[in-house]
Amino acid sequence: MIKIPSITGIIDRRILVNFTIDADVAKTIVPAPFSPKLFDGKAIAGICLIRLKNVRPKGLPSFVGISSENGAHRIAVEWEEDGQVKEGVYIPRRDSSSLFNTITGGRIFPGKHHKAKFDVKEENGSYHVAFVSSDGTSISVDGKKAALLNKDSIFKNLETASGFFRKGSAGYSPNGAKYDGLLLNTYKWEITPLEVSNVKSSFFENESIFPKGSIKFDNALLMTGIDHEWSSLPDKCCE
Repeated sequence: MIKIPSITGIIDRRILVNFTIDADVAKTIVPAPFSPKLFDGKAIAGICLIRLKNVRPKGLPSFVGISSENGAHRIAVEWEEDGQVKEGVYIPRRDSSSLFNTITGGRIFPGKHHKAKFDVKEENGSYHVAFVSSDGTSISVDGKKAALLNKDSIFKNLETASGFFRKGSAGYSPNGAKYDGLLLNTYKWEITPLEVSNVKSSFFENESIFPKGSIKFDNALLMTGIDHEWSSLPDKCCE
């Protein structure tokens, strides 16, 4: 198990771009001991595009912290633990602008990372976030702050969507024969809708993984200026 001290910092910006996936397809992607968490019969997946600032071991001053742009492809999951059903996210891949994250991820810190080059533009409530990773994986998202959740979203309203994603604080990433666990604790939870004009993901558009018609864009959400803390979770092994 990779055990790290509590890490604190600021989520300067976090965009969650979310998709629905046919449940039978999601079951072929999510490994044991996890299973897809369904909402209205659909699995929920997405891309988390997060800029972290002043990240450092808890107790140290903010000026020693580091900043980075990061991307995580996620699928909402459930699993049984100590006789109870737990929930969180399975993260098949992580990408980062930080060389430190790519070197230490999966070794000193939970979660292996691919090195990626990010292109970010933010102005007057509009956002462009894109990256190309070392293995060619790419994403591109354009959106602007909105008052209402996408009217075609499976969640119907912001409150329902917010409640669903708030429960995804525990994340597990593949690392050899085990899954590294990381817990995100946000000191406050404030989320707003993002109206998306463009979204591209080479991962989610890969029809060898997601057959044509099995995945659909659902909604996007935005968080800014959130104090947070990361801590280790016990590793899980494949079954």
